[in-house]
Amino acid sequence: MLVSNLPLENLPQVRLSDKIYYVLQLMSEYLVHELPVVDGEVFRGIVKEEKLLSVDENMKVAQLEPDFLNVCVHAGDHLLKAVSLAVTLNLSVLPVVDEESKIVGTIETRHLLQDMADFMDLSEPGALIVLEVDTVQYSFSEISRIVESNDAQITQLNTSKNIESGLMRVTLKINKLEVSDIVATFQRYEYHVKYYFGEELYSNELKSNYENLMSYLNV
Repeated sequence: MLVSNLPLENLPQVRLSDKIYYVLQLMSEYLVHELPVVDGEVFRGIVKEEKLLSVDENMKVAQLEPDFLNVCVHAGDHLLKAVSLAVTLNLSVLPVVDEESKIVGTIETRHLLQDMADFMDLSEPGALIVLEVDTVQYSFSEISRIVESNDAQITQLNTSKNIESGLMRVTLKINKLEVSDIVATFQRYEYHVKYYFGEELYSNELKSNYENLMSYLNV
């Protein structure tokens, strides 16, 4: 999903000649903590509320230009780039600019969670299975074969690294809810099933181990 597919907000743009108190009023009115600054129609950067609160409210925005955050996305950028910038920099807004650095709209990052859910088809029924594997032993083809051998398909696959163990964490979303056969097959091939979310028709090794542990703790 590209940024051009996302709904854009028509938030106000700050001008270099605006006074600090006016910009703070806009932020309060629109419930955001940043706003884009323009010079004419050209994007100059993002001004943050925390900086505005630390200076004289009668100053002009232009006096804070060295503190502008030069961050934006283009219409052709991927949704994940927008998410990464918003999370890394803790932004409430993210300007979208064209090839001439003119603002064409603004993303309110509080809406990106819904955009991510749409991108990952989270509204569609299916189960999640999380595996942990050694990086050098990771094989997408084998994982896919195991899932498909149980009359299912992978609809989403994401990987991340467990910093503590160094293992690769593989999160699978599959197109069926009943996961007993799939979990059992992964276990038979000596995959570490970290956890899973779905329905099951019979008890599997992971559930059995959990129930045994609970019985032991209740002794």
